[in-house]
Amino acid sequence: MTSNAVNQEIADRCLAVKKAGGIVVWTDGCFDMMHYGHANALRQSRELGTFLVVGVHSDEEIRKNKGPPVMTEEERYLAVEACKWADAVVRDAPYVTSLAVLDQYHVDFCVHGDDLVSTSDGTDCYHEVKQAGRFRTVKRTEGVSTTDLVGRMLLMTKSHHRSSPPRDADLASMAAGQAKHSPYTGVSHFITTSRKIVQFSNSREAKPTDKIVYIDGAWDLFHVGHVEALRVAKQLGDYLLVGIHDDHTINRAKGENHPLMNVHERVLSVLSCKYVDEVIIGAPWCITPELIEKLHISVVVHGSADLEDIIPLDGQVPYEEAKAGGVFQIIQSPSTLTTGAIIDRIIANRLAFETRNRKKEMKELQAINEEKDRVKRQRADDAAVAANGK
Repeated sequence: MTSNAVNQEIADRCLAVKKAGGIVVWTDGCFDMMHYGHANALRQSRELGTFLVVGVHSDEEIRKNKGPPVMTEEERYLAVEACKWADAVVRDAPYVTSLAVLDQYHVDFCVHGDDLVSTSDGTDCYHEVKQAGRFRTVKRTEGVSTTDLVGRMLLMTKSHHRSSPPRDADLASMAAGQAKHSPYTGVSHFITTSRKIVQFSNSREAKPTDKIVYIDGAWDLFHVGHVEALRVAKQLGDYLLVGIHDDHTINRAKGENHPLMNVHERVLSVLSCKYVDEVIIGAPWCITPELIEKLHISVVVHGSADLEDIIPLDGQVPYEEAKAGGVFQIIQSPSTLTTGAIIDRIIANRLAFETRNRKKEMKELQAINEEKDRVKRQRADDAAVAANGK
């Protein structure tokens, strides 16, 4: 059940922002399998104000209105709290956003993407704040959704690795047999730009006195297990440098359809984390003494939850040189969640997630068609009025 209790600490912070002349913005959602599309929505929302409050729905609310979430509510809360654009996170936020909630947190207006969000009975989740003129939209990030990521696991393809347009066969959706697909839900493919990377990047460069910590990996399906490892790694120094291996390297190491997210998607996901200062795109599988010296790295670390990832490629053993140089250490990961565990959840509950994806797409298509009909009727009425006025 959604709690009506106000987080007073967050409400007081919002009030202080308002008294200082700032703008408090609210956005909310499920944030299931928190990805760079979610992060980009938070980034855009944050740019509209001074202080961003993010409401995250409970497992119960999501099951009731949307279907089973992949991640638990605690995992989703922690993932959103780690996003660098979230100033405060309200846990167990109501699925339907009311004026009462906005007023409790001294919010100026609510923001959401330009996709459709409704309850189980089709009610617009933002109808009340829209009618009050306290609703804004930001552009949805095309090419990714939680439904899309679930679909990649269920389809078991590698089409998301390609930079060229996919074949029709690769676009089989969870709603097999449907002639049309929702523009919000269908399996899509993301291509980033330098502008997007700049928008996600930090402006801070390492100072000569900074202790630089290096950690690398696939960072596939970027999740709270990764977040917690990065948090611990950052505590070891002043500047956290994260290496991200390319798609080919990860596929050679892990096989099957890994990685589930292409390197551009993984880069944006990692950059959205508040503990990360800089990334190396296409980092080498084995960090060399030359690279350690060139980047002024003080310590190289790896999380204890992913020790099975330390495997040789082309005769090279990861961290062998770092160990020899006395700069390598294993950090204890507070979370045992791994990318493999998430995939196991999806596969174990395949039927439930396929049903959820179909239901979501059908609901979106219905809403789109109803809106088209409404616009068509309105145009016809306007034309009739204009004709009678002549």
